[in-house]
Amino acid sequence: MYGTVRPRIGQGAARPRRPGIPRFPCSPPAGIVGAARRNARPGCRAGRSPREEPMQGTEPHISLVIPAFNEGRRIAPTVRETVAYLGNNGYAYEVIVVDDGSTDSTYDVVRHIQREVPQLGIVRHPVNLGKGCAVKSGFLAARGDFVFFTDADHSTPIEELPKFMARAHEGFDIVIASRAMPDSVIAVPQAWYRQRMGCAFNWLVRALVIGGIRDTQCGFKCFRRERCAPIFAVQRLRGFSFDVEILFLARRLGLRIIELPVVWRNSADSRVHTLKDSLRMFRDLLRIRWNSLRGKYRAAQA
Repeated sequence: MYGTVRPRIGQGAARPRRPGIPRFPCSPPAGIVGAARRNARPGCRAGRSPREEPMQGTEPHISLVIPAFNEGRRIAPTVRETVAYLGNNGYAYEVIVVDDGSTDSTYDVVRHIQREVPQLGIVRHPVNLGKGCAVKSGFLAARGDFVFFTDADHSTPIEELPKFMARAHEGFDIVIASRAMPDSVIAVPQAWYRQRMGCAFNWLVRALVIGGIRDTQCGFKCFRRERCAPIFAVQRLRGFSFDVEILFLARRLGLRIIELPVVWRNSADSRVHTLKDSLRMFRDLLRIRWNSLRGKYRAAQA
């Protein structure tokens, strides 16, 4: 679950600066060096670096990222179910939990499971940065050819993964779950007012940012790591609208995107503030257009 904490990030003792949000709010994990980080946009200023607890084992084919903020109560069953499914079905995998500044037992719970599961890694943010930053940190830490992210509440069951892999192996660069597809099964629906807000947001996304995608916000997506690394390197949004930004950049780069129907169940424990977060997300849509006009995403095309 994600709250609405927006901490101020300092730049360290060596170079003090005025308090406020840094120019580039999502910092890559310390010690992660790869194409995505080498191609990060010029002028990127890291805040407090995330701390990585590395996993062990062979090189994975699949990396599955789980962003988590104060998920101490349900992260254990989610991780164990994920690990059991991937292991029992013969996947070469790693699971990366990104603890996004949790103040509960999330980190300790995952560390305990890590003693039993060598394919489990942790990236820990010292403060809550937002879901967008958590997914970015997980992507930059990933080693697999294909990087999934899934919500900690498993709203989309892990059993949906094979059909995503099938389409990825057909050549699609991004495969996204879509609750709006005719064949999707909504096992537990959202409250009516959240459904209305979601429909309105998706309409605005299509009108203002990226057309042709029915559902940008479902929390189950697959990325071809090599092709998508430049996108995550320039990602700027912290919060729930990061999906739209990623897909907007993917479309600009000419990546192949496909939506798939899924089984989906609403979590009763969601901490999303419908009105407040909806207003922020609308503002973020305007920020994406503004960032694009100002050339903030140019490095992704370099």
